[in-house]
Amino acid sequence: MTLSHDVTGTGPTVLLLHSTACDRRMWDPQMPVLAGAGYRAVRCDLRGYGDTPVPDRPWNDAEDVAELVDRLGAEQFALVGASGGGRVALEVAARWPGRVNALALLCTALAGHEPSPALRAYGERENALLEAGDVEAAVDLNVQTWVGPVAGDQAREAVRRMQRRAFEVQLAADDDIEPIRVAAEPSAITAPALIVAGAHDFADFRQIAAELAAVLPGARHVELDWAGHLPSLERPELVDPILVDFLAAAGGNALR
Repeated sequence: MTLSHDVTGTGPTVLLLHSTACDRRMWDPQMPVLAGAGYRAVRCDLRGYGDTPVPDRPWNDAEDVAELVDRLGAEQFALVGASGGGRVALEVAARWPGRVNALALLCTALAGHEPSPALRAYGERENALLEAGDVEAAVDLNVQTWVGPVAGDQAREAVRRMQRRAFEVQLAADDDIEPIRVAAEPSAITAPALIVAGAHDFADFRQIAAELAAVLPGARHVELDWAGHLPSLERPELVDPILVDFLAAAGGNALR
């Protein structure tokens, strides 16, 4: 099954992978900016988000992404991943290092990371609300948790819609179907990397950013003092220039 996706613009391919609190709509601000900068911007819904249903058999997100770029005819491409989408981007870049020419990670998750007590408490609270059937309260929890203090009402409502949609898709699926996890070492990644963290995010994601900056080649580590967990939605006008400048400096205009 091909992931639901949109394509805007022409030129080197840049694939955007969404946070697991959102879906591909989180990239609404970035799609026209990237197209205007001369890129073919592609955004997709991972399985269980937006317009892509949960499958009836185990799956691997990174392999889904690789299949999508194959269908789009992209021999090489840049990857932009936010949070859970960053975890997928890291796996893609580690498993197929020759194909990924640039890797931008925004408040990324990392496979194998042991959650802090604060992050674990959030997850337990979300699970309790969903088990009680209080989806709206679970949506509220996620908006309060993941959207930073400078975000406006429009960004908060967008996250609310996307998180509600994710719960609708996932709660309707078979709970016994689990994704296939593949161990992928960040040290295998060869693409230049941009690693963005938010000062108002969980300490987990700031720690992950610092750890990856020490491992990934030519990594640029930026911590935004105003940002929560979703900076590209909270203040796109500040994040977009950082992203476009990174892609240009990483040789993005040579991507095919």
